[in-house]
Amino acid sequence: MDGVISVFHSDPNKSRPHTTRSWDFMNLLEARWDTTQPNTREKLLNQAGSGQNVVVGVLDTGIWPESESFSDVGMGPIPTTWNGICQPGANFDSSHCNRKLVGARYYLRGYEANFGPLDPTIDFRSARDSEGHGTHTASTVGGRNVPNAAAVGGFGIGNATGGAPLVRLAVYKVCWNKPVDQGGGGTCLDDDMLAAYDDAIVDGVDIISVSIGSTTGRSYVDDGGAIGALHAVRRNIVVVCSAGNSGPGRFSVTNIAPWILTVGASSIDRVFSSPVVLGNGVVAEGQSITPFVRGTFPLVYAPDVEIPGTTTNQTFGLCLPGTLSPALVAGKAVFCWRGSTAQALEVQRAGGVAAVLGNPYEGVGVSQTPYVIPASTVLSDQKLKIFNYIRSSAAPTATLTPARTLIGGSSATPFMAPFTSTGPNVIEPNLLKPDITAPGFNILAAWSEVASPFGVPSDNRVAKYNIISGTSMSCPHVAGVAALIKAIHPDWSSAAIRSALMTTTSPVNNLGNLITDALGNSASPLQYGSGHIQPSKAADPGLVYDATYSDYLLFLCSSIGNFLDPTFTCPIFPPSASNFNYPSLAITNLIGAVTVQRTVTNVGAGDTTYRVSTSVPRGYTFTISPSTLHFSATGEKQSFSITVAAAAGAPGNAFGWYTWFDGTHVVRSPVVINTV
Repeated sequence: MDGVISVFHSDPNKSRPHTTRSWDFMNLLEARWDTTQPNTREKLLNQAGSGQNVVVGVLDTGIWPESESFSDVGMGPIPTTWNGICQPGANFDSSHCNRKLVGARYYLRGYEANFGPLDPTIDFRSARDSEGHGTHTASTVGGRNVPNAAAVGGFGIGNATGGAPLVRLAVYKVCWNKPVDQGGGGTCLDDDMLAAYDDAIVDGVDIISVSIGSTTGRSYVDDGGAIGALHAVRRNIVVVCSAGNSGPGRFSVTNIAPWILTVGASSIDRVFSSPVVLGNGVVAEGQSITPFVRGTFPLVYAPDVEIPGTTTNQTFGLCLPGTLSPALVAGKAVFCWRGSTAQALEVQRAGGVAAVLGNPYEGVGVSQTPYVIPASTVLSDQKLKIFNYIRSSAAPTATLTPARTLIGGSSATPFMAPFTSTGPNVIEPNLLKPDITAPGFNILAAWSEVASPFGVPSDNRVAKYNIISGTSMSCPHVAGVAALIKAIHPDWSSAAIRSALMTTTSPVNNLGNLITDALGNSASPLQYGSGHIQPSKAADPGLVYDATYSDYLLFLCSSIGNFLDPTFTCPIFPPSASNFNYPSLAITNLIGAVTVQRTVTNVGAGDTTYRVSTSVPRGYTFTISPSTLHFSATGEKQSFSITVAAAAGAPGNAFGWYTWFDGTHVVRSPVVINTV
């Protein structure tokens, strides 16, 4: 770092890892689901050389270097701009790096200051990944093409590939397993992340992918990730971060600095269907990636088989550890009102042979994980029919059906993942976050061979690929695309690349309607930002909203104050934070009318004219002046004003759009308004 810019406590409980059909799905989305259209992904990869001259740094839990996804067979020399190292450590030496995995480092100072010396039985003292998360994200960014890759049981089988298959990867292990007697789970310390950012900058990375964050936004001055990212962006490195998995509640989005590209999570068009057939013939819609054979079992409801005194009015039916009676459960399938791994383990502990688990989330989204016993997760609207059947039958049974992979279909997709964190931005609501959404629901990617794919430490089964969900999975999708855009446009600023990705998105699903949430309700920019990523369109956005390091500091002056760079003096009367030259517009506490400025740079051909159109919510007006922009040359800048006015009785929260169009390029920006 260039001197001390902030001093704060590095809290081990604030940050943790945010937990392959997706690329084909995005290609279909760009083609508006017309399968006769040419493959835009192949064209993009050819344009970018598959990212071979770009280095992406991944801050996470490390990497499993032996994975086929990180093979360097057929790759050319490492770019001469690379200055990094392959740091030796436990079960890891310089031979584990190659022309694909060009660098690896690990950071323990902050962790050991909080938890004492690393216990070698819970993690590797090296860049080797013991948890799987970092291997998954790194391969999603830039894994090689691996045919016939699949999760346990053969689920998701197909060609596994990263967004930029020839990109160079550098891993920075900043997340570690905590001792069980200190809470267990994972943690990522701010001071370790800051050190990793420092090294990544000097090493020569072009993109940084960070699937790490807290449970809500943090002040920029107290957020090590935001501070490290600002230093990276100052050196023109694109920083992509996950939005968080604390949704769908408002103000839950994290990684909210304007110099970060913040990514929400949405679905793809693949479902692992595993219906549960009740003894009366009624079918409950379920999903599973647990390998098992079809079987019919006596069915019991968890509250009927609990050990007396182990549950309360708030916890009955949830199959919590130690609550089920072995005498009543042995040999049966148990219906848990809500459940995941812990519930399946409790059913197994009590002697149960199968589990029917109510989806922890409302709506259609099921975040899949394999279980140690036959199990299917039933959708939330199916639970009542199972309950009523059990109550009306003297000898209820359930037949669990092995999962089938269903692709496409007529259901609305993408929809927002039920866990994806949501705006408004808790620190500065005049800046819209998240910025964009991408596939983050049931994503197949490479895995650590010492991490249980079942999420059970005692389970010793090995998986080379695994299916997991989270904004942690959507973030590297966007980072991989950013690497391709960087390869095509190496002279573009990090802000220009972010703008290109945001203004070329789509807010529309396969049915031609606005993207919905998992309940089927229309989602909003507070969930998906500008919309769903469209990779190939971002290579040719037409116009971009650029920003410099000084612009970010001026934004801080307008927001919380500039506490991050004492060499920059704030003006006496800084502009509103809404005035920051961002590809989206957020206005909070609107009274009457507000006018803001924007400046766009032409990155397309010269001698072109753009005209603006608007989609205005009821009770408001948008006035954009001028309404026509003419560019004589590539690189030319033009400014315009946007006046947003509220009429009496206008709804308190509203969403709209303004779009510049030259006959070829669609440059769309969302508008989010909150009135007093």
